[in-house]
This record gives sequence, structure tokens and C-alpha cells, in this order.
Amino acid sequence: MHIDSYGVINGETVRGRHWVKRPEVDGLEGWQGSMAKAKDEYASISNEIREFVGGADIDLDELRQKYAAERDLRMRKDANDQYIEPVADFAHYVDDPYIESRIAREPIDAEHDVLVIGAGWAGLLIGAELRKVGVEDIRYIEKGGDFGGTWYWNRYPGIMCDTESYIYMPLLEELGYVPSRKYAYGDEIREYMQNVARHFDLYRAASFQTKATGATWNEARARWIVTTDRGDRFAARFLAVANGLLEKPKLPAIPGIRNFKGHTFHSSRWDFDYTGGDEHGDLGGLRGKHVGIVGTGATAIQIIPHLGEWAEKLYVFQRTPAAVGVRGNRETSPEFKASLKPGWQNERRDNFNAVFAGANVEDLVDDGFSRIGRLMDHSARWAAPQLGRTPSEVEGKYIVEMLDAQLMEDIRRRVTETVRDPRTAEALKPWHRRWCKRPQFHDEYLETFNRPNVTLVDTHGAGVERMTENGAVVEGVEYRLDCLIFASGFETGTSMAHRAGYDITGRNGVTLSDHWADGMKTLHGMMSNGFPNLFVNTFGQNASSVNFSGMLHENARHISYVIAKAFKERVRKLQPSQTAVDEYVRSASPMSVIENEYWRSCTPSYFNGEGDTQNKTGFFANTFALGEEAFLRILADWRAEDTFAGMEITFD
Repeated sequence: MHIDSYGVINGETVRGRHWVKRPEVDGLEGWQGSMAKAKDEYASISNEIREFVGGADIDLDELRQKYAAERDLRMRKDANDQYIEPVADFAHYVDDPYIESRIAREPIDAEHDVLVIGAGWAGLLIGAELRKVGVEDIRYIEKGGDFGGTWYWNRYPGIMCDTESYIYMPLLEELGYVPSRKYAYGDEIREYMQNVARHFDLYRAASFQTKATGATWNEARARWIVTTDRGDRFAARFLAVANGLLEKPKLPAIPGIRNFKGHTFHSSRWDFDYTGGDEHGDLGGLRGKHVGIVGTGATAIQIIPHLGEWAEKLYVFQRTPAAVGVRGNRETSPEFKASLKPGWQNERRDNFNAVFAGANVEDLVDDGFSRIGRLMDHSARWAAPQLGRTPSEVEGKYIVEMLDAQLMEDIRRRVTETVRDPRTAEALKPWHRRWCKRPQFHDEYLETFNRPNVTLVDTHGAGVERMTENGAVVEGVEYRLDCLIFASGFETGTSMAHRAGYDITGRNGVTLSDHWADGMKTLHGMMSNGFPNLFVNTFGQNASSVNFSGMLHENARHISYVIAKAFKERVRKLQPSQTAVDEYVRSASPMSVIENEYWRSCTPSYFNGEGDTQNKTGFFANTFALGEEAFLRILADWRAEDTFAGMEITFD
């Protein structure tokens, strides 16, 4: 029996989830003990189950040991401290390269009904949904030069969405727009976002090139007072914070990084003056250049094919291999457009969520993510009718792990079949569970390593050893470079205030960063006790989704409902009660359902706080555990009750 990378076993689609319920364990010793326990448990698996799942050539115990060894190679005591901020000598890394000059204006002193900090998807969708419910007085503060958020800042060659654009780009039916490709390029997404802003008339009070420097609750006035680096002072009845999660670039703390005399920049501020070309490639400025890139994550795999095409010599410095499946991008056909009926986008997005939740439904999206979604934790449900019984917990765990192993083996097989040099191919093979890092999909990345001018420099998990004036050193070998590009990602695992560059001060002078110092404390991930009339649109204590914009849109709908109801009922102040927050935090705690053991077993990444054994700083550390469908039902039920349940309210 064979399972391919699309999640199909002998022609039958597989549904399930990798979240395997396991005993809580503490630290690495506990995790290693659980491995031994799993081995003992699996010894009792019947031949019936083994034959049903297949994978006869896979030794799960041997595979776990391999995964553990690769993980340990990459474990560092400094965790997130292995990165440095783009300050001082590196402050120019976060300058805006897309504006010709700074907008000259006088400071503004004004009051608004709603003030939104951030003009990416999270903020843009709040404004759009507020317009739908009749809220007109909205002010935006955005440090960039336009709407777009991550799509404004990131313009590197090859940039595109990695979830299907028909579900990733919200409000398509409202704007009468269908993306040009299954996975739209960055410039199309950015232009579309700006069209959304125009459609909902959000430019009228948008302050671009403006950074918030503080937000303080004024109890007497029942207003938020927001200050900026332009000397502005805004008062707002409601404050919506939408700074973005993967927003602040980070750099690897490579010894001697300041010594390098060549050209450098971060991928989120691409220097087209140096490379030439645009987001679609044509990097003629790299002719004759020796170029290095640090990173092989979701950003780098899109960039590397373009660098390999144009640079005289490209060195890819790899710490952890990327698990790259087929993307299969294609243009939107006239037949697809003609087939769309009213309500098509919501239906498609809901279907995507249902597939991830293990529902036995047709997969309308049918992309790499939805196919992997079939392999999550509902394998027992999938297996039951075919076995004639429901597998036991141990059998279900075995089925999930074996299916994951086969899927990853198929990923590694793709590397072998694509990359001609055996040594390079072996170095490019990922050794971890499929969801230990964000799954990636690309159609040209692996092929790039067949170019004679492209060299993979595998650092065996250690990263670049040091920098010199002339280049980068790995295992004592100096690679001479004209240019080094950092595709090293964005700051996670730190406080929201640290990432945003300002703090939020609520009642009694308590800052949000102090209030959340030992973990988020919210109702529905959006409101906190002690911070009246404040909404946060990000991931944390609400459901995570690989379709980021879809979840942010659901949050925005909820926020707009609360604000519109507050206006209608003449609410002056509202905040969740401490009791409501405590109850929600207990119910939403991922540690009670999504066992920490899985993340401890993973190779370090921003998903698990770079190997934080308690996973208190990882991407999923505060995520609602039961998934997007369950979370959306909670929000819908709360709104349907229409009573502001769990809220403390003061009326005008």
C-alpha cells in the first residue's frame, strides 16, 4: 500500500490530523521516555492494522531516532536569542525602500470613533467590515507608505501566496474580482488590497509613514489616546490593534556579521537597485556576482530559483532542509470563472476548513494544504468504515504516525528524483514530522540545485560559523561573496509590544505586555479585562489557520459586530469580565488538548519557539486548541445570543 504526497491511499482520500493525544511530558527526558512508551504500545498493533496502513518498509522506531538526532543537531540554548534586531548598524534594514520621499505634514490632533493601527489584512478587513455595518469615522495609522502590510513590505522576486488565492484573498465577490492564478503573485495581492481600501473608502483618514509610539486608556474620557512619531495625538472611542504577527525582520547573530564589506539586505526590504528586476525576476544586476542567501524557509524557496538564474555563483546556506511539495500553479481558466455561483468564495473557504477538520466532504480547493489536512487527527474516523470497527487510541496513534511517515518519505523521494547530485539531494531531505515546520510547495526550488552555478552549503544545523570581510565561513571554508541576502524570517516569541515598537497602557497604568507576561489572557483572543474598548486582531487564543487572511477576516467580522452593537446600544465602555476571561483561557488552553510533546519532538523553528521545551514562546503557544471550525462556532453562538455575554458594560 502506497501513500503519495497528495494524501491518497490506493486511490482513496485520507482524512486525519497530526494532533495525537498523548500524555503530558516535561522536558526532553520526558519526550524521550514517551518515544520508548510508543515503541512498547506499537508492539501490540495487529497485523490487520499494519497491512491496512501499509508502510512495510518503514521502521517507525528507527525513523523517530533519526528525527530526534536531526532535532538535537539544531537545538540551541539561546533559542530566540540567536537572532538580533535590525537596530544600530542594521537599522537601515527596516527603512522603506518603496517611497521616494517622506510625506511632509503637520501633527494631527483629532478624535475618531475607531482608530486602527496597521493597514495589512488584519487592519484592512476591520475597516471593510466596519463600513458594512455603517461605521464611518475610522482613522488608520500605518508605518508603511500604503495599505498592504506584509505584501507592502515583502516584494522579493517570486513572491506569491502559498494558500489558494481564491480563498486567501477575502471579499472577492464584493469586489467582483477573480485572481489571475491559483496562487497569485505579490504585486497582484498588494494591488488588490489597495482596491479593497478604495472600495470601502478607507483612504480618507489614513496616516501613512506614521508609527504609533503609545496607546493609553483615559478612564475619565473613556477614550484611547494614541501618539505617533509624527507628533500626532489621536483620541479614539475604540482602538483596534492590527500590527501583524510576522512583521519585524530578524537577523541571525552570526559572529562577525558586521565585518562583511559586501552588500547585504533582508528579504523583506528587497534592494532592486542592486539586483535589478522586479517581483517576477529579471535580476540582471546580479550578473557576474557571487551571491549568498541565509535561510531555506517559505521566503527563500521562492527567491532561490531567481537568484540561481541570474547570479554568476549562488551559495545557499542551509540550517534545516525545507519539506517542499508540488505547488502546481496555473492560470485561472475562463471555465473556472464561468462556473462560479453566488456565495462561491465562502463555500470554498468553509469547505477548506471542513477538510482540515476531517469532514468526509469533497475537497473543492484540492491544494497541498488541504491534502495534508486529510492526514491530521481523524484517521480513526476514516479507517473505521473500512476496518468495520473504530481503531483504539493506540491504533489511531499508530495510523497517524505511519501516514505522516509515508507522506514525508514521499517528500524525500521527490528530492531524490529531482536533484541529480546524490550528495546535494541527501542534504536537501527533511527529517521531521510534516507539521513541525510550515509545509512548503514550489515547482522550481529543487530543480535550481541542478544548475552548475548553484551550491548548497549545508551547515548541518549549526548555521553560518562566522563572517569575514569577504564572505561567510562554514566548517572552516570561506565562501567569497559580493552580496549576502538574509531570508531569516521575522521576530516571534517576543511580546507584542516588542514587535510593534510601542506598548498599550490600560486601566491603573497596567501595560498589555505586563498583563500578558505569563501568557495571553483574553476573551476569544480579541479583548482583555482591564483594557476597555480595545480589540486585537492577531493569532493567539483564537484558531490558527494556514489560511491566515481567512482567520483574520473572521476576527474582523466579530470585532465589527461588537463595535456596531456598542454604537447602537449607546455603550460607553465595555470589556470582558475577569471570570469570562479565566473561563475562556482554560477552555482555549492548547496544553490541555494539543499535547506539548509533539512540539518538543520537532526540529526547532518559530513554530515551537526555536526548540523551547515548554513551548511558551512558539507560534502555537496560545492558539485555540480545537481548530478553526470549533472556534468559529463559538463566535457565531456568542453573536447569536446577542447579549454581550461575559462583558462588563457602562452605558452613556
